[in-house]
Amino acid sequence: MESASSIGGTLARFANALNQNGSSLNEFIEKNYLKKWVSDDLYRVMRIRTTFIAAMTRFLTDEGLLNLERVSLSPVTDPLAHDIEHSPTIRYKGQPYKTTHSMIYSKFLACFNPKIKGIFVDSPNIRLEIEDPNGIQRGKYLIDFSQMDIELRRSCRPTLDEYFHQREKVESILRDETETALSFFERLITAAVSEIVEKNADDLKALKVSLDVPETPFPRITRDEAVRLTGTKAFETPLGDVFKTHFFWITGLMRENYDLIYPYLNEDGSKIPLTDFRSEQIYNYDLCARGRSDEGVWGQPYEVLSGALREWLYEPIVERLIDNKILRTRPQFSQEGELLNPEDLDGYGPFLCAAHALTKDGERYFPATFGGGLGVERFLFSVLKGEVVKTVDDVTFFGKNPDSHPIYLF
Repeated sequence: MESASSIGGTLARFANALNQNGSSLNEFIEKNYLKKWVSDDLYRVMRIRTTFIAAMTRFLTDEGLLNLERVSLSPVTDPLAHDIEHSPTIRYKGQPYKTTHSMIYSKFLACFNPKIKGIFVDSPNIRLEIEDPNGIQRGKYLIDFSQMDIELRRSCRPTLDEYFHQREKVESILRDETETALSFFERLITAAVSEIVEKNADDLKALKVSLDVPETPFPRITRDEAVRLTGTKAFETPLGDVFKTHFFWITGLMRENYDLIYPYLNEDGSKIPLTDFRSEQIYNYDLCARGRSDEGVWGQPYEVLSGALREWLYEPIVERLIDNKILRTRPQFSQEGELLNPEDLDGYGPFLCAAHALTKDGERYFPATFGGGLGVERFLFSVLKGEVVKTVDDVTFFGKNPDSHPIYLF
């Protein structure tokens, strides 16, 4: 009752504010929800969305990946490298659980089984993005969105000894694995776009945009090259003048603690400072996408997929968590493998127990993987934006852009 009363009170205050400005709650619902729900534009966007999701699911299944259940609550979630308002937390049976920023840690653990080639899940994501201080509706953000989350086991898993003593070999392996990752996601995008072009030609025409099946490989540029070329760290938009295509890659961005950087950890325990790394030493990637009007005018590029080769050895995993200030102290284990200081590790204790665990052969369970998360609404907005689709809310029934409404009614 207390929660319902709070919601009711908030709605009453909102309705009163609308009335004072010469409007009403009914008019607000009609304008911002009902008209959108019954519009031909949203109907056509959802037809394209359905084709997109079905095509990706078919591709991933045909590739031999297994579908993973959604994880909406967990003691830990993706800490994220960018600022958010806060991480929502729910208590159940005396234990706090965080809502899902992304399923990154769940994906790692699901790939422990060596029989599993990889996994995918249309995952929930709640990220309470900070409002624009000027109240400007920033088109690409949603606080509640869908992401096609994908993770695959890598074909090679260098040992810690190789990590320390065979740098050229390890770097060669990582470069090859990066090409495998980029190729995989390019084939996924190409398969999905091919079906949209084939099945939704009338919808694209009605939305006044055109979409081509992309040629592979997609253009790519490192983060360092992008900064030099554009003269700015906000290089997504100016790169649109460089690549006249729907899709291009930006690689080597210093970002999340689980994105692989190499070489990083030395045998004596010292580390290369994170500020000293070049793009070539950071094995991650962002896919940027943009649309084109039916008159041939290219739209603004937006990042729609971010991913990486992942840290796979226990020692660097721990040190990256320390460097990124996610852990205050290192986990301590007894000779029998029992975690001695769970109280110091927040919710990361169970995850680090799994990362530290050994098989009966004395090998770590933790897998070497690559993966990525593709924002479904972000993708649709990027390729469909134009005369009809103007904001990310336009590709959703219940869009929650941080700048769009004072409160969300559905």
